[in-house]
Amino acid sequence: MEFRAKAAALERKARSEARLEAEGVQFIGHLPAIEDVQGVRRRSKEEIAWRAMALLVVAVKGEGLEHSAVGEIVAEYGLEEHFTPKEAEFIQNPSPTDHDRIQFVWRYEAAWTLLWALGYVEGLGKPNGICDVPRAVRFMRDQTPEEYIGNANLRPIEHILDEADLIYRYHWVVVDARVNGKETPASLEPGVTMERHHALNWLIGYMEQAWDDISTDT
Repeated sequence: MEFRAKAAALERKARSEARLEAEGVQFIGHLPAIEDVQGVRRRSKEEIAWRAMALLVVAVKGEGLEHSAVGEIVAEYGLEEHFTPKEAEFIQNPSPTDHDRIQFVWRYEAAWTLLWALGYVEGLGKPNGICDVPRAVRFMRDQTPEEYIGNANLRPIEHILDEADLIYRYHWVVVDARVNGKETPASLEPGVTMERHHALNWLIGYMEQAWDDISTDT
């Protein structure tokens, strides 16, 4: 069992590296393979859906929706218990700082990643541009929470692991460029890459960390 799991992880790494090479993205081969199926936490469709809805609401508030309107959405969708401590603090603050708003606007990208895991988004693609925000919001706006969960089609954990391995390698490229004062290569968008890495690490239960504490190690 351990041998097969290791082999599968190494095959996943090889596929990721082949894709990076095809895209002209330079990478280092000694980055390890990530966990395989036997070593990850499988999150339920319900858990992922509630997390996606919470992320969309904090992002909408970050974008500038009025505090009272945000409160109405939270009540309508029954989201009060689904925010993390940091998110709840932001949601309850009628006058958050511009810095906090900007940070939470980026959560659209994390939500988009979860929407992909739920089968709402066809593919993630290269992290070189922002997601379709109106479409992401529309998935939630046009459904009740029950419909939002019921209409989701959770992807196999193997597919989620494929994306988690790939984003780990994309993110290394982005961080390496920043640390060394270089321009980010291959048109990669640092914010998109980091948010996607955050969401995918949460999806696979990386180090058993809660959402607010997720590490995006490279």
